[in-house]
Amino acid sequence: MTTTSKSLLLALALLVGAVGPASGQQPEATSADANAASYILGPSDVIRVWVWNETDLTTSVTVRPDGKVSLPLAGEIDVAGRTPKAVEEEITGKLAEYVNAPFVVIIVEQINSPQISVLGEVRASGRYPLRQRLSVLDAIALAGGFTEFANRGEVIVFRLEGANTQRIEVDVNRFLDGRVAAPLWLRAGDTVYVQ
Repeated sequence: MTTTSKSLLLALALLVGAVGPASGQQPEATSADANAASYILGPSDVIRVWVWNETDLTTSVTVRPDGKVSLPLAGEIDVAGRTPKAVEEEITGKLAEYVNAPFVVIIVEQINSPQISVLGEVRASGRYPLRQRLSVLDAIALAGGFTEFANRGEVIVFRLEGANTQRIEVDVNRFLDGRVAAPLWLRAGDTVYVQ
């Protein structure tokens, strides 16, 4: 075998290894699969439903306000309030009627469902996605900052705790002066109201 032939075989072997298993074979589960994400899907989230070796069934969809998505062959799937792993299992079960040994992976492409509301004396009242850890000051900054009429000493966070609404009063001046060291971190569903 010539050096050129060996090089071509090596390149082909590397290419096959990079592409993945041969047609009809499923990829092996990884340790990351064993520790499935605990993220809970919700309306407006964008998910990619990837079906191994089935490009016609692989698609990206936005979770509708009713919490469902429509998928080829699988039909209507209720995904809101569930983990990606649980949705994978349901879709796999539905596709098994049509596809031999389907392997489904759910990839969360956009996290849009966790939101907060910022109201009152801010420049841009509205609902904002909670894509990262936010404090009360971060939320006010997202809303364009205080108006000239805002009372920075009277910011109220309304938080749903079970069936009750908790009212948390925040004096932003105390935080800015350094009298309060730790910020109040917001949770999905919180409403920040600036007096």
